[in-house]
Amino acid sequence: MSYKSRGVEQPSKSVVSRNWAILFCLGSFCAGLLFTNRMWTVPEAKDITRTTGTGNEKLNLVSDGCEQTHNIRREPKDIMGEVSKTHHAIQTLDKTISNLEMELAAARAAQESILNGSPISDNVKVSESTRKRKYLMVIGVNTAFSSRKRRDSVRATWMPQGEKRKKMEEEKGIITRFVIGHSATSGGILDKAIEAEDRKHGDFLRLDHVEGYLELSAKTKIYFATAVALWDADFYIKVDDDVHVNIGTLGTTLARHRSKPRVYIGCMKSGPVLAQKGVRYHEPEYWKFGEEGNKYFRHATGQLYAVSKDLATYISINQHVLHKYANEDVSLGAWFIGLDVEHIDDRRLCCGTPPDCEWKAQAGNVCVASFDWSCSGICKSAERIKEVHQRCGEGENALWNAVF
Repeated sequence: MSYKSRGVEQPSKSVVSRNWAILFCLGSFCAGLLFTNRMWTVPEAKDITRTTGTGNEKLNLVSDGCEQTHNIRREPKDIMGEVSKTHHAIQTLDKTISNLEMELAAARAAQESILNGSPISDNVKVSESTRKRKYLMVIGVNTAFSSRKRRDSVRATWMPQGEKRKKMEEEKGIITRFVIGHSATSGGILDKAIEAEDRKHGDFLRLDHVEGYLELSAKTKIYFATAVALWDADFYIKVDDDVHVNIGTLGTTLARHRSKPRVYIGCMKSGPVLAQKGVRYHEPEYWKFGEEGNKYFRHATGQLYAVSKDLATYISINQHVLHKYANEDVSLGAWFIGLDVEHIDDRRLCCGTPPDCEWKAQAGNVCVASFDWSCSGICKSAERIKEVHQRCGEGENALWNAVF
């Protein structure tokens, strides 16, 4: 019996123990809730204020960060400005080095000429005072013995004379000269006529060259070589005597490229290579340009073009080995085709005569040079250039007020 009693009572005790365990767990849970509620306190006002203050500080920091970000956004503009300045400085340095290299090469060529017993041209023997003077540009007006009327029409329109020409040289650094060589019979009547004209006006640059239409490429070489020896300028320009020029606008245009080395400026074109004999601009060496019907490489049209000093010096040094083609503008382009030269195509250097240049002037885009393409210059320029000057000229004050 006792065994049975114990056997029955054991399960009863186990059930009671489980019930009490459950009640104990519920009581512990309730006690935990009560304890947690008593420990939770509402933040005081000063705590709230402090928290708000901290938030304000955070907002201020964020605001400061925005301003810093805004300043950082401005930095790219500053960086671009510095890059532009650095690029300009590099260009200027490159131009200086290029000029020094050309001057050194010229000096070596002159030294070799002396050592070999070859005479130096009188044009190369320049006084120290002339070399010290720096000019903006030298404008060489290509002319011929038969072009007296054209020269007088240029003097009466766009080329200053007398004291004004001297003032232009001294104040603006601009040299203007009619460029001509001598006749096949040196000292003959043609040469004496030019000498008399030069005594009257004093605006000629005489070259050691025999004049002739088929010798324009040779004349161009000798012109640049002579001009760079006589005047230290940033640019050397060749223009025909039947073209109208606004000198002030030309100076302003070239001054923009003053810091660049090896600059070749003009109206770039690429005309056909004419193989047929007897036609104007016939190219005897047409076969060098490929198959018949091909075009020339890009080069400046011959009515007006400009080169920087280093390129003019290059021509002077290498004039004896530079090949001459039939057309002088093609020859000039050929001399530069293998060099690191910047070709600048500026269409203001080849405007048409009125109404073309007049409309452009009225629109505020004054032309540098004007001529008729059909005549490769102003048709009947001796009679018409005055009209072109009146309708397309920049005005006399434009030159004197210009800042280069």
